[in-house]
Amino acid sequence: MAEKVRTVDKESWEPKSRIGKKVKAGEITTFEEIVNIGKPILEPEIIDALFPDLESETLKINTTQRVTDSGKRVKFRVVTVIGDRKGHVGLGVGKSEELKPALDYAIKDAKKNMVSIKTGCGSWECKCSVGHSLPSKTEGKEGSTTVTLQPAPRGLGLAGNDVVKKVLTMAGVKDVWSSCHGGKNVYNMAAATINALDNINLLKPRAE
Repeated sequence: MAEKVRTVDKESWEPKSRIGKKVKAGEITTFEEIVNIGKPILEPEIIDALFPDLESETLKINTTQRVTDSGKRVKFRVVTVIGDRKGHVGLGVGKSEELKPALDYAIKDAKKNMVSIKTGCGSWECKCSVGHSLPSKTEGKEGSTTVTLQPAPRGLGLAGNDVVKKVLTMAGVKDVWSSCHGGKNVYNMAAATINALDNINLLKPRAE
């Protein structure tokens, strides 16, 4: 179930990076401006300042046990997706010996890996002007996993497995046909889905 992401207060935040300072000063007001600059996001607080209404969804929690001289030690590994349901989504992984810090680390990691996506209506069955789906078919890969996304008509919903659905929901995509091939690793499926969404940004617009 999606949860609202806790954010850091912008007024008390003391940015260290150049982009962070510009965001706090109001010189940068949108995520797309950062994308156009081409610099990585080094401070998760940048995302807090630009997206006060982010939500998160935990995709996978793994535990590993290691035997030490002092006994067994458990470590948590959490995979989390975050988004604003308005065209922005990120994926992160966090590890810790306690669950809560692992969740927090995953969300911070996801904030540093946010992407902006393009929505549209590329379905020949629909051809409306509402950005409920994707503008075109796209494919993304991560490891041995390949995810293919195709525009779907309004009202279809998200046709795909649970991981793909959660990522698309966080991104704000409402109607899509999807297929997943190769490995079933949860992180790879989520990353391949985001890569597919991000690949739409590389497509050249068709001439009118």
